[in-house]
Amino acid sequence: MCRKTCRHWDPTLPVIYVITPTYARPVQKAELTRLSHTLMLVTNLHWIVVEDAVRKSSLVESLLMRTALNYTHLNAPTPDIHKRKASVRGVEQRNTAIKWLRNNKNSEVDNGVVYFADDDNSYTLEVFEEMRKTIEVSVWPVGLVGGLMVEKPLLNTTTGRVIGWNSAWRPDRPFPIDMAGFAVNLGHLLRHPKVEFLFNISGGFQESVFLQQLTTTERLEPKADNCTKVLVWHTRTESPKLTEENKLRKLGKQSDKGMEI
Repeated sequence: MCRKTCRHWDPTLPVIYVITPTYARPVQKAELTRLSHTLMLVTNLHWIVVEDAVRKSSLVESLLMRTALNYTHLNAPTPDIHKRKASVRGVEQRNTAIKWLRNNKNSEVDNGVVYFADDDNSYTLEVFEEMRKTIEVSVWPVGLVGGLMVEKPLLNTTTGRVIGWNSAWRPDRPFPIDMAGFAVNLGHLLRHPKVEFLFNISGGFQESVFLQQLTTTERLEPKADNCTKVLVWHTRTESPKLTEENKLRKLGKQSDKGMEI
């Protein structure tokens, strides 16, 4: 479903297409709720939520319907052969969203930016405004990722262009950057019809392989005040300890009976 009206809309501004893979778990509704409350404050935003499921859930559908967002709700189960690989989590879902964009948007007509926003991260409103004017691919620092307080692009102080990376884990990667640390111009993505995320690559290389198909380090557009500010954090919600709930269920009871959590 794609809602045609939302709370904040300015037809003169590029649309930000936020792609969020999600899957069923105890904290799913809480995390999607938190993210949706941030996104509802952003002008010209279209949220594409893709469930890792055989069919769309009523939980996600009802949550989206309660927002004031322009959204599209999709589903795409991860192939069984890949389900146990943590390195490919979100691949099928992100590719499904990209396919939707290719089927529904035109590089010559539609002005926008594509951003991959996981539902467990924390985002400032500023990061969305920073990415809105992306010409090809823009980048910025990400906090609390890769074993560091911050991973970030390093710039040439004279030219202002990206010349390297502050990254501790596999700094030899072509683009040692987190998924939350870049955005792609919609038209630029659509003009590269074969670009997608891949299953058969090593963990931590999804971003690098994807970006290698779209740009080079020299062409990257640094944002966030020349990459001196952290506007997004790679936070992760702690898995809830449900030992008492498990005891209840062994007795045929449950604390959330008749409730959606």
